[in-house]
Amino acid sequence: MNTPRTLEVALGERRYPIWIGAGLLDDAARWRAAIRGRHVLVVSNSTVAPLYLARVEAGLEGFKHAALVLPDGETHKTLAETGNVFAALAQLGASRDATILALGGGVVGDLAGFAAACWMRGIDFVQMPTTLLAMVDSSVGGKTGVNLPEGKNLVGAFHQPRAVVADTATLATLPVREYRAGLAEVVKYGAIADAPFFAWLEAHADALAAREPDALAAAIETSCASKAAIVARDEHEHGERALLNFGHTFGHALETVGGYGTLLHGEAVAIGMVLAATLSARLGLASDADGERLAALLARLGLPTQAPRLDASRQLAAMRLDKKNLGGRLRLILWRGIGRAEIADGVEESAVASVLA
Repeated sequence: MNTPRTLEVALGERRYPIWIGAGLLDDAARWRAAIRGRHVLVVSNSTVAPLYLARVEAGLEGFKHAALVLPDGETHKTLAETGNVFAALAQLGASRDATILALGGGVVGDLAGFAAACWMRGIDFVQMPTTLLAMVDSSVGGKTGVNLPEGKNLVGAFHQPRAVVADTATLATLPVREYRAGLAEVVKYGAIADAPFFAWLEAHADALAAREPDALAAAIETSCASKAAIVARDEHEHGERALLNFGHTFGHALETVGGYGTLLHGEAVAIGMVLAATLSARLGLASDADGERLAALLARLGLPTQAPRLDASRQLAAMRLDKKNLGGRLRLILWRGIGRAEIADGVEESAVASVLA
């Protein structure tokens, strides 16, 4: 196995590694070092477990371990399924030095991480993302949570992992639609704060769409490095970290109103970024040309850029529940062009409604 690319998330005296490379699930000697106690629960889902669970369990010799396989899909990122994780931990006899290994995509990572944050007021967990979206976004930074019918990720906690093990070989089995959804989050990093990276993505769009290994590894590393740096400066999203939500307020509303699972998260974010760029242009913050560049890149990567026809009033209602809002007024992430996102306070609902319509 080749030496993995290694990054670090530094949060004062707390630090944890991000390992990126092919074959890392089999490199138990590396990731076992992140396990401090003797109890280990592997949480996966019905799609990922048949492919990779046995390989992870093979590396757990000497630990008292068990596995919980959840149903696959965003519709199962719920408090009820979190309760099943708690039941599995109790059956294992997991103590406060137990560790959860989150083997799967963003849903598994968010839910398992939230369970880890709650069990005995907080135990360790290790992220083992198997989707591109999870590798470049949700596995890094410690945001965990579950959905409610009223909105996405409304119940959660900040709880940092002990390590992130991104085995890029798992992307070979990722369905094309899931892979493309992950590319939306990659584009986001260029859109919010890195115009040169955005240009690099434009130049390498065909290679990324074809899953060319070198281009893909470079894109994952750059994305993780960007997120790690932002999280290090603003762990609990009091300021700059909110920029990572570019496109997400619109996107979460699309997911909530359209029904979880109708649009994949990355697809909703892609459309949400285009809507945020459109609103920015209508408010005089940015040019239409930059929004057109964004939409063109997303389309080249096989992502949707047009919102489905949904009730605008219901989308606005979902957006009012967004966690960034203050004082009952919408707080959105807009931009002044590629690489220059910013927090916009008190955005008028009429302006948002015109874009949704």
